[in-house]
Amino acid sequence: MPSPPVILVEDDPFTRLIPLVLDPGASEERRTAFADFMSTDEPDFAGWCARVRSRAPGLYPAEVRMVTSESEMRENLRDCVALVVESFSVTRDDLAAAVKLKVLQKFGTGLRYIDTLACAQKGVRLVTLRRRANISCAEHAFGLMLMLARKLDTLEGLVTVERIEAAQGAYRPYNRWHTPGGNYARVGGTRALNGATIGIIGMGEIGHEIAVRARAFDMNVLYHQRTRIPEVEERQLQARHVPLATLLAKSDWIVPQLPTLPSTRDFLGRAEFAQVRPGACLINVSNAAVVNRDALIDALRAGTLGGAALDVHYQEPVADGDELLSFENVIMTPRMAGSPRFNGLNDFEQLITGLARELAS
Repeated sequence: MPSPPVILVEDDPFTRLIPLVLDPGASEERRTAFADFMSTDEPDFAGWCARVRSRAPGLYPAEVRMVTSESEMRENLRDCVALVVESFSVTRDDLAAAVKLKVLQKFGTGLRYIDTLACAQKGVRLVTLRRRANISCAEHAFGLMLMLARKLDTLEGLVTVERIEAAQGAYRPYNRWHTPGGNYARVGGTRALNGATIGIIGMGEIGHEIAVRARAFDMNVLYHQRTRIPEVEERQLQARHVPLATLLAKSDWIVPQLPTLPSTRDFLGRAEFAQVRPGACLINVSNAAVVNRDALIDALRAGTLGGAALDVHYQEPVADGDELLSFENVIMTPRMAGSPRFNGLNDFEQLITGLARELAS
C-alpha cells in the first residue's frame, strides 16, 4: 500500500483546517473546537469536511505536517509533495531540497518572499489564492468608515418626531415652501468619503484590498511602509508612497494594516498622534497592539482624533466598563471583519480541491 502524500503547511489559525479535512490522524480536540468556531455559519462542520474531502480525490488520506517556523519547514521539505505557506520565505535552496515537491500553494497572493523563477525552473506549480477573508476585512473597514462619516449609528431609527425630540429636544421642521427637506432630524457633522484622503499603513494584501475600494469612492490614497510596492501596482491603485509623518498630517482616515510583530507594537503612539491632522479618524481592523491604548484615549479626549472605529481590542471580550465605550465618536465591533465563516471555508475548499487537481495533473 503506497504511503499517504505528505503535505507541509505553515501553521496559522486558519490553515489548521487542512489536516481536519485530509489527515485522519488530526486532533479530535481541534476538530471539536473548529466545529464550535464555525457553528455560527456552518452548523454541520463534519459534513463540510466530508464534502470537501469528496471533491479532492486522491488527496485523502494525507499526512499533514503543520510547521511553526521556517527552520522546521526546511527540516520537512524532503518528504512533501505539496507545500502551503502564508508568510514563510521559499528560496531556491528550499526548492532544491524539496525533491518530491509538485505544488507550492501561497495562502494569499503576495509572492515577495517566494523565488518564482526557481519554481518555474524546477517545474513546481505555484498557486495563489485571493483570500475572501481579506476582501471581507476591507469591506468591514469601509463599513466602519461609513458609520463614522455618515453617523449611521446616531441616525438609525431617528425618523419620528418622538425619537428626534427624545434625542435632541424639540423637533423643528424646515420651511418646505422654500427649502428641500433633507436631514429633517438636523444632525450635523456628517462627512463624505469622496475627495477625502485615506492613509494606509502597510500595503499588504488587506491594505491592497482597502486601496482598491478607496479608489471606488474617489478617495486620495496615501500609503506608508518600509518598501514601495511595484510602480505598476501604484499606478493601478493610484496610491502614493509617503513618509509616515506626511501620511499622518494629510490623511482624513488613518488605517493601520500591519502584521502582529514585536516591531509593530505601539506603532502609533503619542508622538504619532501629535502629527495627526486634526479631526482625522482611525480605523483599525488589523490588531489592537499596533495602536498604543493610552495614546489613543488621550487623542480622543483632546479632540485630536475626530473618531475611531475598532474591530480589534486590547481585551476580548471587552470589559463592560472600558473607557473606549464611553466616547460617542468611537465604534467598536466584536472582531467581525473576517466574517462570515464561509469566507474561510470557501477559501479552503478552493485550496484543497486545487491541490488535488494540481497533484493529479
